[in-house]
Amino acid sequence: MSETALRDGVVLLGFALVFVLLFRKLGLGATLAFLVAGAVVGPQVLGLVGNVEQKRGVAELGITLLLFLVGLELSPARLWRLRQD
Repeated sequence: MSETALRDGVVLLGFALVFVLLFRKLGLGATLAFLVAGAVVGPQVLGLVGNVEQKRGVAELGITLLLFLVGLELSPARLWRLRQD
């Protein structure tokens, strides 16, 4: 692991921790905090994380895990009710 990748990981985790703590105080979920932290640290806002192409694989894995988490939180009964509305 290169020094830059390690630094980027520490920056991402640090911002994620700060946003999770802030969002919990506001009564919001940790998943939303992770998404906002990633957007803030990314190249469009602060640009603290470099070489985006190198991290694309990790980002795709994260999106897959996020969708899995959403699937775990949805119950079949709730999906059935949403279908009927």
